[in-house]
Amino acid sequence: MSDGLFDGVLAAGPVAELVGDRAWVQAMLDFEAALALASAAAGVLPDEAAAAIERCCRAEEYDIAALGADAVGIGNPAGPLVRALTARVVPAAAGYVHLGATSQDVIDTAAMLVTARALAALRADLHACATRLAQLAEEHAGTVMAGRSLLQQAPPVTFGLTAAGWLGGIIAALDRVDLMRRERLAVQFGGAVGTLAALRDNGIPVLSELARHLGLAEPVLPWHTERSRIAEVAGSLGQTCGAVAKIARDITLLAQTEIAEVSEQGPPGSGGSSTMPHKRNPVAAVLAAGSAAQAPGLVATLLSAAAHEHQRAAGSWHAEWRPLVELLRSTGSAVHWLRLCLDRLQADPQRMRANLDSTGGHLLAEHVSTELMSVSHGAVGRQEAGDLVAACCRQADAAGNDLAAVLAADAVIGKFLDRKRIDELLEPPSYLGSANEFIRRALRDWQSRS
Repeated sequence: MSDGLFDGVLAAGPVAELVGDRAWVQAMLDFEAALALASAAAGVLPDEAAAAIERCCRAEEYDIAALGADAVGIGNPAGPLVRALTARVVPAAAGYVHLGATSQDVIDTAAMLVTARALAALRADLHACATRLAQLAEEHAGTVMAGRSLLQQAPPVTFGLTAAGWLGGIIAALDRVDLMRRERLAVQFGGAVGTLAALRDNGIPVLSELARHLGLAEPVLPWHTERSRIAEVAGSLGQTCGAVAKIARDITLLAQTEIAEVSEQGPPGSGGSSTMPHKRNPVAAVLAAGSAAQAPGLVATLLSAAAHEHQRAAGSWHAEWRPLVELLRSTGSAVHWLRLCLDRLQADPQRMRANLDSTGGHLLAEHVSTELMSVSHGAVGRQEAGDLVAACCRQADAAGNDLAAVLAADAVIGKFLDRKRIDELLEPPSYLGSANEFIRRALRDWQSRS
């Protein structure tokens, strides 16, 4: 993590360091070292020259600030780095540095390496989140809570089903991250215009060896101006942030004072306020949401920069660098904070039950209407049943009466349902449908992957 004022909040977790300036310089040097070794394997340059170049590819030996300052000369930092590397290499090998490559090969491949290393750390945090969510889903399979539709109480669910739903989003994000790491992070190597003409007949052998050395996919052809890989990385990171944001939003809503169905039990001092001593904010969820909220704009910038003209772009390529770094950093921070949030998360089943009871059974109205339709054997249709129960709910609200009593007193409803049966229908655990089976399905899905 850097020492920026906001980095502790919005650049938290292990990804931040993996996408920092030093990481980028090392990734560019990794390209140059691998290019030399690949070229030697293809017989393009002597083994001794490749070894000499590789020995000089250590980021700690370079002045990053100077490289950045010198980048303005050609519009990217690869050129100054190649010059600095060439100056360090023994004269007999210096002429082989960067042979056949162009600046975009260096930076695009570095972007893939940085992304691969960041995604590995991101995946570890996502996996930890999924493991915790699976635990919550299993532990709370029978913990009944109010479902909510448009922020209003709806038929009951369980906290286990809620956690299983969260788990589904994280699993989907993991799938996308794994696909990116396995198939879409590819080496870039095409030379000036994507022909590798400077290597004559050795271009493809060097490309293959370069990909092998770096552990990246070998593309069918250079992708200098075909930016689907960057777009897919952006999309997968945006999807991940969407999954995090959904969970964080739910948790912050459930942790509101008036609801208080969950809370974060963090270390002393976490969740406090600068002015309100009583506050116990779900701070990790808040910061997960704040980090994730950076993603849509960054994804949009990367997608809007995807139109690269001819064989090498004028500006669109440059527009990708900063938003890609920020998107990786923000996504890493979002998942890091979500992991902390879930580790701290405590559910309050008693409060969930109290909230279920607070509306006097209104959230079970659908249960009554479906039962009425069933036991009447078609005498009361779906629409009529719904209208009858809705009228009883309005009457109970207006008069402050017990809903069960109003339902039992209705001439049509009372004809088919007695008070005892109505009381049973208004009991939340009686109307959970396939909730437990959905939880089991989600857990089996997760267990098959982990």
